[in-house]
Amino acid sequence: QVQLVESGGGLVQAGGSLRLSCAASGRTFAALGWFRQAPGKEREFVAAISGGGTLTYYADSMKGRFTISKDNAKNTVYLQMNSLKPEDTAVYTCAVLTSYGSRTGDYWGQGTQVTVSS
Repeated sequence: QVQLVESGGGLVQAGGSLRLSCAASGRTFAALGWFRQAPGKEREFVAAISGGGTLTYYADSMKGRFTISKDNAKNTVYLQMNSLKPEDTAVYTCAVLTSYGSRTGDYWGQGTQVTVSS
């Protein structure tokens, strides 16, 4: 049974940083990714990392401020978010992707709220 448990969300001022965590269990994964959904908007892809933790890819708009990484010993994926903006406010959700290179989630976590105040 696949389980994804996110943590690390919260309230931060614009310009600040947060690190989200996603603890994964249940099987090995070709890739894990982060998505976000702001109020009234569709869910969008943020970033993904290969199961081995060595390969990454990002949505173009996320490059430079967001960094995805993985601790293989803990099977935990992180999303470091820097220089946060109010428009980054969203529910951030971790997902097992259908394959490396995909932007389609197969299994989903429950999500964690990130709120950036101006």
